[in-house]
Amino acid sequence: MNTHPTQPRRGSINRFLLAAILAALVAVGALAMLMNIFERKQEARSPFFRVVELTDDTTDPAIWGKNFPLQYDDYKRTVDQQRTRYGGSEALPRTPTQADLRSIISQSKIEEDPRLKQMWAGYAFAKDFREERGHAYMLDDQRYTERQHVVKQPGACLNCHASMVTAYKAAGDGDIVKGFDKICAMPYAESAKLVTHPVSCIDCHDPATMALRITRPAFMEGIRNLKTSQGVKDYDVNRDATRQEMRSYVCGQCHVEYHFKGPEKRLTFPWSKGLKVEQITAYYDESGFKDWTHADTGAPVLKAQHPEFEMWNQGIHARSGVACADCHMPYKREGAHKISDHHVRSPLLNINRSCQTCHKWSEQELKERVEIIQDRTYKLRNVAMDALLDLIEDLKAAKAAGASDDALKAGRDAQRHAQFYLDFVEAENSTGFHAPEEAARILGESIDFSRKGQKAVRELLPRPGTAAPTAALAP
Repeated sequence: MNTHPTQPRRGSINRFLLAAILAALVAVGALAMLMNIFERKQEARSPFFRVVELTDDTTDPAIWGKNFPLQYDDYKRTVDQQRTRYGGSEALPRTPTQADLRSIISQSKIEEDPRLKQMWAGYAFAKDFREERGHAYMLDDQRYTERQHVVKQPGACLNCHASMVTAYKAAGDGDIVKGFDKICAMPYAESAKLVTHPVSCIDCHDPATMALRITRPAFMEGIRNLKTSQGVKDYDVNRDATRQEMRSYVCGQCHVEYHFKGPEKRLTFPWSKGLKVEQITAYYDESGFKDWTHADTGAPVLKAQHPEFEMWNQGIHARSGVACADCHMPYKREGAHKISDHHVRSPLLNINRSCQTCHKWSEQELKERVEIIQDRTYKLRNVAMDALLDLIEDLKAAKAAGASDDALKAGRDAQRHAQFYLDFVEAENSTGFHAPEEAARILGESIDFSRKGQKAVRELLPRPGTAAPTAALAP
């Protein structure tokens, strides 16, 4: 009888070998994974290597980059010029001159929309106003703007365009507030000699701990005044702010509305009544401040600067605890390290990290949602712009017809408010996205100011075939 006893034995051996091989492969894979985890943990224990010693006098970002090469590589990319539908800049070549060393500039906003020249008639922005570029250009674009030739700008302008920590300390003999006061009052050409770099690592980070910090006295005072208006006494931002708040506050040192107060040109944030446009306008009205007198109408008007911080505060992202850095400097993974992306830019150029962390829709869908908001805001902005220019034309006509200053006061006051409300959205760099409903409200009220101003002014204008009302004529 042939029972073939070796067949089952061979099958068992084959199965045993296969199981052994699989077990070995699993063991190797598990070991590799454990080694990788161990290596990543070891990396994570040392978030950076102290190659050089950083102090509160280390302004040059390249030196910080020796300890933080990943962040520095991102920072250097702020030279990129890339447009979105309503923001960013084209890289336009130009021939450098001794007066302006730039070989690349951005496109002119006042050439793209000449109505801005009429809105700002008599002010330096009607001479030169270009699309914003990355942080790498902030100092050169301020140094070489043609606005420098129209008015004598003060050293206060440097607050938002240069790395100022060491300059303030040096000017104030170690006291940055005293140094801030001194530099604000200096002529720009003189103060610009005190700085070398655009905003740098030292302006936002403590060199010993890398913690975020506020280094601009204007913001320290502005946020203290705001907190006081909210019932919070003796607020010290570097002592009392949370880390998440700091991830917006460091941006709010520059991306804000401001004015130069008094003959000493002290940079001041107008927040003592609040951050909304009507609260800021009330602050200016109460103090009697004006940026300039409109060349065509004689109105004492205001120029909004770049109130991103104020507008963001009225939006859903701020209400939800989302900081500026969450969208403009989102976290990313580099090996075992989780770092903020220091290539500061529009979230529309980085939708995956900036938006999809929270919003689980496609990049195209998210981009379209943003652009729908911006399209609507821009159309309403154009309506408000046309309404304002209609008011300016009527004021010019009434002035030419001999209307007195007293008679023109209501129309000029309407222009002051309509213009500032419109400019609050125009100068804010999100085209309404930071707070869509608030932007629409502001533009709607701007239109209302303009049309009510027209109604008041047109009562001063002669009807065809008649003379101007006698009571309206200047003596």
